[in-house]
Amino acid sequence: MKDKIFRSVEFWKSAVMTMPDNSFFELMRSVFGKIKTPFKKQQLINDLEKFLLREDIQKTIAAYIDQNDAKVIAAAALFGEPAPGELESFFSGEFSYAQLQDIIVNLEERFILYRFAKDRSVRLALNPLLENALAPFTADTSSLFPAVCEEEGASEKIAAPAASKEILNGRILAGLLSFVSNEELFFRAEGVIRKRILDAGKACFNNMDLPFVLGALQILGLFYVDGDKLVPDKKRFEDFGSLPARERGEYCAAALIVYEETKSTEQILPPLFKGRIREISNFIHSFLDSLDAGQKYHEKSLMRLAEILKAKTGIAIGGALPDALEKTGLLVSASPDIKQLGAIVQNTPVKQNDPVIAVDSGFSVIVYPEITFTDAVNLAAFMNILEAGAVVRFELTKDSAVRAFNNNIRADEIIDLLKRLSGGRLDDSLIWHLKDWEKRHGEVSLKNGVILSLSEDRRYLTKTMPLAGLISETLAPGIYLLPPNAVEEAAAALSSAGIDIISRRSEKSAALTEPAAGAFANKYFPPPEGDFQNKIKIAEITAVSGADKDVSPAEQSPERSALTQNFHAILKKMPMGEFERAELSARIDRRMVLCETQLKEASLRYEKLEARNMDYAGKQNIAKQAIAQRSPVEIVWPGGGKGERVFGIPKALEKDGGDIVLVIVPAGGQDELFIPLGKISLLRRIKKSIFEV
Repeated sequence: MKDKIFRSVEFWKSAVMTMPDNSFFELMRSVFGKIKTPFKKQQLINDLEKFLLREDIQKTIAAYIDQNDAKVIAAAALFGEPAPGELESFFSGEFSYAQLQDIIVNLEERFILYRFAKDRSVRLALNPLLENALAPFTADTSSLFPAVCEEEGASEKIAAPAASKEILNGRILAGLLSFVSNEELFFRAEGVIRKRILDAGKACFNNMDLPFVLGALQILGLFYVDGDKLVPDKKRFEDFGSLPARERGEYCAAALIVYEETKSTEQILPPLFKGRIREISNFIHSFLDSLDAGQKYHEKSLMRLAEILKAKTGIAIGGALPDALEKTGLLVSASPDIKQLGAIVQNTPVKQNDPVIAVDSGFSVIVYPEITFTDAVNLAAFMNILEAGAVVRFELTKDSAVRAFNNNIRADEIIDLLKRLSGGRLDDSLIWHLKDWEKRHGEVSLKNGVILSLSEDRRYLTKTMPLAGLISETLAPGIYLLPPNAVEEAAAALSSAGIDIISRRSEKSAALTEPAAGAFANKYFPPPEGDFQNKIKIAEITAVSGADKDVSPAEQSPERSALTQNFHAILKKMPMGEFERAELSARIDRRMVLCETQLKEASLRYEKLEARNMDYAGKQNIAKQAIAQRSPVEIVWPGGGKGERVFGIPKALEKDGGDIVLVIVPAGGQDELFIPLGKISLLRRIKKSIFEV
């Protein structure tokens, strides 16, 4: 892994050599003091290399590294040459823009980080000369991914239990299948779900956003629109059931994210989203593999892991990820900001032969979470969904049974399934009613299909193949029922049997065209393609919380304060002016002084970075410097009647009556602000990278 963290020394030298001349020589003066002429940049670089390779210098650099430094170093190692913006996203909520910029620039000044251009963007990398000194910090990333020990998680769970967000598990999918199958007219003419159906859906599915969820399932191809109907794709449901529960959850989560991205109001064609679904499901698969079963994680840790995966894979998902994972049961909440893997990811074993449904005397069936997806879908084929939330309940009615009989499901099959799932606990009354409904179903029938009529001397054709396999039923002598849409297949079979004249009278009205989505009914869902090449195992990069957690290297440096105190003591004895002393003191505090020689032979250029309150001239000078250098600034001022902190790039100083106003473009692309200098309580210029022009 080291080759992914540290580039060659020659590459580092090249990056330093291409620095702007003023930054390059300022950096050299900070190390060697006055530079003797004549000089060569290559020789200076070689001298800098020897200096940084000294054992005492490497020990001092390592001792100076504090907690914030260690976090940025570890993040740079994990990302592998991140762009500054990637670190900003990663540390969002922990470091402000100004704080992070300060840390990064300071690490550059201390030779720990450097910048280079790659693919028209700027990248940050770790100095290969300091590989041994930085190794403990690149290896320890526990502070980046705070985990929660069992005791902490347990107490938080009691104190603040979180409501489950799960809306798409196997039972609820089966409930949606039943709900949709039982509704003939689903849409109004303009393609909007009817209010009656929306109201019924909210009551049944615990206020579920029915259009959103059904839109996501259409992207998966589980349902398709046929006129004013929403139709389940039974073949696709069958294929979906062949996937493990975890992969079904990953596909559902991916579909929720994709539908959130598109919010399509047009007819949804699954092939158009196939690539994006595969991409996101792969991302989710790798993300979940990076978590430990039984461990609890702060949401901040999970979002940071997603940022690293995004950087390594180039796949952007955004803030929808944790919500989608919770809605599909892949993640569950121990408390509002503490998450852990759901049971379907942990592959919790289910006891065989235990009842997974309970049937009451009113033909109502409670479905337990342990039921398999296939069995839940089979229940939905002959039952109506009553409620689908924390409790999932179906009901067997005459109409739901008739729906099953119309789909060639026999009463005996239903009875056998209910007996198996209930552990044999089935009421005799239910069995009697099913048998009676099936008897009455066979007494009067309307059938849909292709009618084949054969004269008496042609009835021998029913014995030929493949025509014999197409005949569903003999309705009368010479009259046979074939499946719908079997005309072409039957014509081909008759032609192959030697019949050259076949009557095919047109129907009075044209049949509805096959819906576009139906053409993909036989396509299987592509399984996730496995882990990403650069998969990160969060279990390996997070230390165990609580008593077992090792002290990080950044906490093991008692030398840090001793070093700065010693350098300040040396500085105190040195005769020099006020400005020079202030500049050297600032260098010590910024941990740029690595040895006593850097104090005694220093070449100084005093640089004031901040001004406060009544120092009007100081604020004006700092503003002018920041405008000239396009340096970001931090401003504290009583905006809107209360103290406000603003970060941004200053644009101009303008006169407004008797005052001077600083025009600033805030970070984040907000509108320009006009802030009177006199009202600013703190104006601080944030140093630009030493590698910037």
